[in-house]
Amino acid sequence: MNAQTPIASPYDVLIIGAGISGIGMAAHLAKKCPNRSFAILDRRERLGGTWDLFRYPGLRSDSDMYTLGFEFEPWREERAIARSDKILEYLNRVVDHRDLRRHIQLGRHVVSADWDSQTALWTLTMIDGATVSARFVYLGAGYYDHDAAHDAQLPGLGSFGGKVIHPQFWPEDFDYSGQRVAVIGSGATAVTLVPAMAETAAEVVMVQRTPGWFIPYPAKDALANRLRKLLPERWAYALVRKFNVRTQAFLFQRSRNEPAKVAAMLTGMLKKQLGDAYDPAIYSPPYDPWEQRPCLVPDGDFFKAVRKGKARVVTGAIDTIDQAGVQMADGSHIDADVIVTATGLKLAVMGKIAFRMDGKPINFSDHWYYRDCMFSNVPNLAALFGYLNAGWTLRVDLVSDWLCRMFNQMDAWGRDVVVPVLPPDHDLVEDNPIDKFSSGYLQRGRGLIPKSTAQMPWHLSMDYTEDRKHLRQDPIDDGILRFDRARVVA
Repeated sequence: MNAQTPIASPYDVLIIGAGISGIGMAAHLAKKCPNRSFAILDRRERLGGTWDLFRYPGLRSDSDMYTLGFEFEPWREERAIARSDKILEYLNRVVDHRDLRRHIQLGRHVVSADWDSQTALWTLTMIDGATVSARFVYLGAGYYDHDAAHDAQLPGLGSFGGKVIHPQFWPEDFDYSGQRVAVIGSGATAVTLVPAMAETAAEVVMVQRTPGWFIPYPAKDALANRLRKLLPERWAYALVRKFNVRTQAFLFQRSRNEPAKVAAMLTGMLKKQLGDAYDPAIYSPPYDPWEQRPCLVPDGDFFKAVRKGKARVVTGAIDTIDQAGVQMADGSHIDADVIVTATGLKLAVMGKIAFRMDGKPINFSDHWYYRDCMFSNVPNLAALFGYLNAGWTLRVDLVSDWLCRMFNQMDAWGRDVVVPVLPPDHDLVEDNPIDKFSSGYLQRGRGLIPKSTAQMPWHLSMDYTEDRKHLRQDPIDDGILRFDRARVVA
């Protein structure tokens, strides 16, 4: 469907975002709440969310597809670290296998959402003025600003005589073959771009102001590919998913409890990968592992490019950017025809949608997370903020399943409204897991993020195992959720 298609409403559930979060919620809803009407709205002209927005060279997953894939749809490719085109194929397969395409309305850019307590309805307004209403709204719009990236205020950038590109807005069919490229940044985007561009560029230099941590990882999961030959597909997928979840959780916890040991282990892996090209001044981060998400390096492609001399890394402060390239503070100069500013993304929670309750704006940073997805004293609204230390989709499956249980409970009781009630005299103490990560985009956007305590239910957790226990075992009617009927029948 497109922006000219009439919008029928009210729906029981409106899902905003046709990426991993929205598609996952829709798949759970279609199977577990078959009598609930729903639609998926997305501002883009193609489904896929992040995987349609970003189109830079080498784009791939930064988690294995056994934890980034849905629990109900096995990953069938040999490569566990997948390129974006394969991820889009996977999402389209989920949509078609579960007959979700007829529920998707593309080109629907939601700019505001208003809750009316009398009718117990959300009214969503599009950028073109069209409106649609729903009992419940689920935000699966991710947490990146699709319109703007982080501006690192690189000195002198406007004087550069070549082409300047931000990875979020990669020009179609841009030919950089034979050109000298400076990639400014040290995160996952830069580490992905460097080996991909080094295949045809004359030279690629990664300019990092601060070193980051790397984790070499096989692009193909040998255990998964072996089990698929021995077991039914779903059994093999479930076993590998469980194994990978536990392995990742172990590494994260050990990084927090014994950072020096994990740092030594990762450093040893780097030395093995780089050989004579290893330089502690370049590959020794000033922070502990998992204070920021480490960069996954499939099959060591980044290190191979460095070893073979197709790419190099320069560490230090940038003095200025001049017409010919990057002037470093130490006096060295990096000649460049192209500068790629892989300097970070901009956080945008709640899809940049203006939410109001009975005419009053909602400031979500004043509200508390409830069970990873709802918000204190805000009715009939859930939003997905994925794991920072594991596959995003792990949370999608857990939250979607929990919401479906809640919907079915509401149907059984004949209730239209659900709200997590936080009394004004509460004694909650904020302990937000976001504060335990030093990533620039998180700290820059910290003021946008709702509050969280250290434990359920007023919590945004980064512990998948604990979440799984609570969201699948705790009763829906926990004494905090209040269930009501609409005062006026819509």
